[in-house]
Amino acid sequence: MNSAPVPATPARVPTDWRTQAMQRRLKRRYAAERRFRLLGLGAIVLSAAFLVYLLATMLGSGIQGFQRTEVRLPIDFAALELPVTREQLSGRGADLALASAGLEEQVSVAAVKAFGEGADDWIAGNAWTTVRDAVKADPSLLKRKAVIAVPASAEIDGAARGSGRPEAEAAYAKLAEADAVKSGFNWGFLTRADATDPGAVGIWGALKGSLLTMLVTLLIAFPVGVLTAIYLEEYAVKNRWTDLIEVSINNLAAVPSIIFGLLGLAVFLGTFHLPRSAPIVGGMTLALMIMPVIVIAGRNAIKAVPPSIRDAALGIGASRIQVVFHHVLPLALPGILTGTIIGMARALGETAPLLMIGMRAFIAQAPDGLTDPATVLPVQIFLWSDEVSRGFVEKTSAAILVLLLFLLAMNGLAIYLRNKFETRW
Repeated sequence: MNSAPVPATPARVPTDWRTQAMQRRLKRRYAAERRFRLLGLGAIVLSAAFLVYLLATMLGSGIQGFQRTEVRLPIDFAALELPVTREQLSGRGADLALASAGLEEQVSVAAVKAFGEGADDWIAGNAWTTVRDAVKADPSLLKRKAVIAVPASAEIDGAARGSGRPEAEAAYAKLAEADAVKSGFNWGFLTRADATDPGAVGIWGALKGSLLTMLVTLLIAFPVGVLTAIYLEEYAVKNRWTDLIEVSINNLAAVPSIIFGLLGLAVFLGTFHLPRSAPIVGGMTLALMIMPVIVIAGRNAIKAVPPSIRDAALGIGASRIQVVFHHVLPLALPGILTGTIIGMARALGETAPLLMIGMRAFIAQAPDGLTDPATVLPVQIFLWSDEVSRGFVEKTSAAILVLLLFLLAMNGLAIYLRNKFETRW
C-alpha cells in the first residue's frame, strides 16, 4: 500500500523579542493601552466634574431656599377689638371667624403703624395666616399686645441675602435697625404644601404625594413582575406565544414614558373613572411603566440560579412550587431587588406620565389618602421652575435637594435589603 508523502512541518522558531520590528509592535501595544486607560480616566473625571457642578449649583441655591426671613410685627389685639369669641376659636370655624373679622386687613394696618407707610409690602401676603394660627393657639392674645414673627415679603427676603433692589435694601436696613427682622431655617418649607407666595410654599404636600404614589407603584409592580418572571422562566411552555410575550415585554421596557401616561389616562380615568390627580392613579400608571424592567431583571436573576439547586431539591422529594419559593426565589431575590431599584428610581423621577393624568394641578394641601388630589416632587419642581420670581428659583433648587435625598434614602433601603438577602455560593 502506497501512501502520499507527508510534507515536513517547518521547525517553530522562537520569537525574538529583541528585534526592532517586535519592539515597535510592543511599543504600539503599550501606547494603545495607555490611551485606553487615559480615555477611561478622562470619562470618569468628566462625569465627576458634571456631578460636582450639579451638586454645587443645587447646594448654592438650594440652601438659601431653606432659609426664611421673618419680621417681628407688634400688634395691639386689644385695640383691634376683633368680633371673635373664644367659643368660635375652639371650633372648626375658627379660620372663617378670624377671616370674617377682618384680621388680614388689620395685620397690614399693624405693619404700617409699626414701621411706617408702605410697610404692609414688607410682609408676605399670607403673613396674616401666621397671626391667625397664633391667635388660635393662644386666644388670650386677643386681650393684649403681642409681637408675632411673620414671614417677610420676597423683596425683603432677597435683601436679607444681599440680592434685593435698593428700595428693599433700605427697608431691610430700617427693619434691622429696629431689631425687627431675623433669618433662620425655614421649617415651614418641610411642613407646608404649595402656595402662590414663594415665602409660604412648602414641599411636604409633594413629598407625601410621592410617598403614596411610590407605595402604590411598589405594591403593584413588584409582586406582579416577580410572579410573571417566575411563570415565564419556570412554568411556561416554550412556543411561539411565549416568544411573543417575551418580545413584547422587552419592547415595553423601552417605550417612552409618555405612552404609559396616555394609557393611564385612557384606562384609569377614561374607562374606570378613577379620581383625577390621585396617588392611586399615578401609582398604577407608573407600575405599568416599571413592570417590564422588574420582569426582565427577575428572569435574569432566576436564570442565574444554578440548576443543581433545583435538581437537589427535586431529588429529596420537594414539589415544583417548593423548589421555586423555598430555593430559587430566595437565591434570585438580590438580583430581583436590583431591577426593582432601577425601576423605582425611574418612576420617582418621571414627570411626563403624571402630567397626562392631571397631577400638575395646584394642590394647596397635603393628601390624606390614596384618592385625594396630590402632586409629586418632579412635577412640583417642574411647576416652580416655570415661575419667574427669584424666591421660586431658590425653592426649586431646595426641592431638587429633597428629591435627591429621597432617592438616596429609597435606594439605600433597597441596597440594604439586597445585601441582607444575598447568598454566595
